[in-house]
Amino acid sequence: MLSSLMQKPILTIFYQFNPWDTTIGGIQTVISLFIKYAPNDFEVRLVGTGNGCTQPRGTWQEAEFAGREIRFLPLLTLQNDNVRSRIPTTLKYTAALLGRCFASDFMHFHRLEPTLAALPWSGDKTLFIHNDIYKQMKSEGNQNAILWRRFPAVYFAMERLLAKQFSQILSCNTESVKLYQQRYPALADRVSYIRNIVDNEIFYPLALEERAMGRCQLAKRLGLKEETNFVLFAGRLHPQKDPILLVRSIAALNEPNIHLLIAGAGELEGEVCSEIAQIGLSKQVTMLGPVHQAQLAELHQICSAFVLTSAYEGLPLVALEALACGTPVVTTRCGETPNLLSDRTGVVCEERAPVAIADALRKVLLHPENYPMQACVQTAQPYSACTVVSDVYKDMRHRWEQRTLSVVPS
Repeated sequence: MLSSLMQKPILTIFYQFNPWDTTIGGIQTVISLFIKYAPNDFEVRLVGTGNGCTQPRGTWQEAEFAGREIRFLPLLTLQNDNVRSRIPTTLKYTAALLGRCFASDFMHFHRLEPTLAALPWSGDKTLFIHNDIYKQMKSEGNQNAILWRRFPAVYFAMERLLAKQFSQILSCNTESVKLYQQRYPALADRVSYIRNIVDNEIFYPLALEERAMGRCQLAKRLGLKEETNFVLFAGRLHPQKDPILLVRSIAALNEPNIHLLIAGAGELEGEVCSEIAQIGLSKQVTMLGPVHQAQLAELHQICSAFVLTSAYEGLPLVALEALACGTPVVTTRCGETPNLLSDRTGVVCEERAPVAIADALRKVLLHPENYPMQACVQTAQPYSACTVVSDVYKDMRHRWEQRTLSVVPS
């Protein structure tokens, strides 16, 4: 019995990304933090994607990420996961999984589709829900935002087939939790809320003097007036985030000393650049492209506000990252962010329109004293990655020990 308990339980994480590349998205950040803060008494494996050069496809390799030893298997080659191809990467990834077996003690999935391949695998499976899929299906606008909006009946039939295999379904969105419990009453006790996470080792506030100095230095680098204040957006340039609405909101704000920073990339990048030029905002918007986490933290620390114009969300990590840096958030009413904010940490726009978002930004930018740094930091504190991830691993360890003891002969 002692030798069985001394073995390390194995966690295998499945997602279509390469953690060593500059990649955009909350799912990628969550997975990275589950690796970074994994306890030493777990073996962690990642089935991801490779760059085709130093990472041969289909071969397990020893690697180090965020100071943690892991085993990594690139399932397919993907040069840039920030831009979608005509065939969704999730479908390519799922197809590459079919017919293979990566069963382990614990398996974490962050999209539903790849779990088709996992149906015959034994082990404790967890599905993480990062968006409110039902609102995502019904959201207006670009029909290409998500493939399944064209075939919702197929998606929900697949969901019914696959849901029963999970030991846990964890969502960072309370409405999504309720809906899954209603749709699958037999699985209701397996569906629960999980806090999204922010890495406080990277995202933390600066002293007011340092914040002001950083803002002035950035203004100087960009050739702007010293009194310029910055508004930040960070994320994929994708219909979900509605970056066109974001740009039009800055035009409606009509404040020459406000400068928008857009950190991210995606299939709407060309349209965003065209919109900026068309409405004459080239001197008030800077496209930064994808940025590393450390650089993103520096931007959060010196900006006056963070803004989200999304059509649907779960609980976006970037909102937590902004708050952890002491920066107030302006958001549309979607996802979990409105439940997170108070009148001292940001503004929720009741209407997804440029004028409404501009008015909300104006409130924050003209009256920063109403949104104190400490209130923002305190709001993000319960979402500390170290704490939340540690609790998940403790629960996994407990379940593994219970299973191990149940199969050891008396």
